[in-house]
Amino acid sequence: MRFHIQQESDIPASTQLYNQICFAIAARHYPPGHRLPSTRQLAMQTGLHRNTISKVYRQLEIDGVVEAIAGSGIYVRDNLTKRNIKKSVFSKNKTTKPPDQEAKKAIDNFINLGCTLQESREILTNEIDWRIKCGARIIVSTPREDIGASMLIAEDLSPMVNVPVEVVPIEELEKVLSNSNHGTIVTSRYFFQPLEKVAKQHGVRAIAVDLSDFQKELKIIKELNTGSCVGIVSISPGLLRAAEVIIHSMRGSELMIMTAISDNNSRLLALLKASNHIVCDGPSLTVVENTLLKNRSQLMRLPQIICAKNYLSIETINQLKKEIGIIN
Repeated sequence: MRFHIQQESDIPASTQLYNQICFAIAARHYPPGHRLPSTRQLAMQTGLHRNTISKVYRQLEIDGVVEAIAGSGIYVRDNLTKRNIKKSVFSKNKTTKPPDQEAKKAIDNFINLGCTLQESREILTNEIDWRIKCGARIIVSTPREDIGASMLIAEDLSPMVNVPVEVVPIEELEKVLSNSNHGTIVTSRYFFQPLEKVAKQHGVRAIAVDLSDFQKELKIIKELNTGSCVGIVSISPGLLRAAEVIIHSMRGSELMIMTAISDNNSRLLALLKASNHIVCDGPSLTVVENTLLKNRSQLMRLPQIICAKNYLSIETINQLKKEIGIIN
């Protein structure tokens, strides 16, 4: 994936790069365990100073998105499986062993650590029982100011899993888990680090899910005529901010970009009047269509609506189902 920095933009170059890398990781362009480009490679690609890129990488590490390994590089944190990143990199080309051989290897490791067979069985049984218990309930959590992101995740998960899916702001998570400390906390990679700490304190699982790569929508935007106005409508303020930065990085001042939260009626109407194309998430589609219908007489033309129906990738949903023991 190539990163594009608009040097003349009002948005700081470091912010542009930070958001683009976050999106690339969240949408699994860079999967867990993947080694990110070096500061030298990014400097050549973007024209930014290596010190600026180093600061962006440090902020990503502070935010729990990447992990620096001395003498090796910067890697995407593998939050899901907790594998050692270095090992995952060097084991890519090895043939996967059958499950029974992996089980034997795990038991051998326990014995080498001094465990008896009975202790090994107890460890494995406790881990499996804990995972099954955690899989009985899914809590989707993001900060309250972007609870729309939680709602988008829950919208995608609910039809695909046969367990309760709740939306809880991070600020209320401690209270909810104090009353009932079982379940799996799900969030995007943007918010994983604070949730991971809370999950450990309460003995529940925390899993980061991957966003859709939005390739279809980005391809359409990439091919729009210069001077077009693009409206972006979502229930998530965070998604709007990220989308604005990414599109601006792709097209610069060639496109006019407007954003609106779907329940902000006045801003939404202004966006509909000005836009040639509107990109919206699934929950916002009905609001957009109804507002267009209600205000048709005020519009000089009807904009083309592009609905990004999936917020999460299908692969990450299927992986989550395996992790929590859901069988189709």
